[in-house]
Amino acid sequence: MSNYTPRVAIITGGAQGLGRSIALQLAKDGVDVAVNDLASKQELLSEVVREIQGIGRRGIAIPADVTSEDEVKGMIKRVADEMGSVDIMIANAGIARLSLLIETSVEELESVLAVNVRGVFLCYKHAAIQMIEEGHGGRIIGASSLAGKEGFTNAMSYCASKFAVRGITQTAAKELKASHITVNCYAPGFIRTPMTTIGPGTAEENLQSIKEKYESPQAEVGEPQSVASVVSFLCKPEAHFITGQSFNICGTTRVD
Repeated sequence: MSNYTPRVAIITGGAQGLGRSIALQLAKDGVDVAVNDLASKQELLSEVVREIQGIGRRGIAIPADVTSEDEVKGMIKRVADEMGSVDIMIANAGIARLSLLIETSVEELESVLAVNVRGVFLCYKHAAIQMIEEGHGGRIIGASSLAGKEGFTNAMSYCASKFAVRGITQTAAKELKASHITVNCYAPGFIRTPMTTIGPGTAEENLQSIKEKYESPQAEVGEPQSVASVVSFLCKPEAHFITGQSFNICGTTRVD
């Protein structure tokens, strides 16, 4: 199991939604948490930090763009310097753009891949470098999706990016095994978050509209805490024998 203990975590895309829920759950687990998001979300980040501190853990906000290698490296160095180590990396930041294949522009595709693939790659890479240097093992966890296991209508760019996360995760798990670093990802179905409820109607109307665009109108809807609980376990020392996996969190929407 190495001498790994979950002391300090970084969560990207931590200002709201799944990232916020994961950050608060890890704080409840006794972990100090650095939350990252874009600089434009500084106010939301500050609120999450206050909630983490209210639980009794250290928390810091680190605005950074995960598509920039320099900013990712700077984020990880700051956490290591200010909080003492990097034990957990949750590469949660992601975006979605919905359009048919024949209507998807190259610019749209590249914008999604930049955040969802390059961002995950950079966080995995530089967190792993830091963990190897510290020599204590660690946990790296990324955000895939059911759209990373099955193609959905109107979501070619998003599906491509989330399939890629699974490939990066499986490869990294094999390469980092000797350093006692586990690498896994979570694959949620429809979860009630700002990403799925934003729009012109009520939250429930907007969520239903999203499901219909994916041609899944009857799909079950979960809450962020279900994802946070799975991530919580994967961060614990006893999860040392789980690596290279992608966990469905979707009710009965898909079973494989």
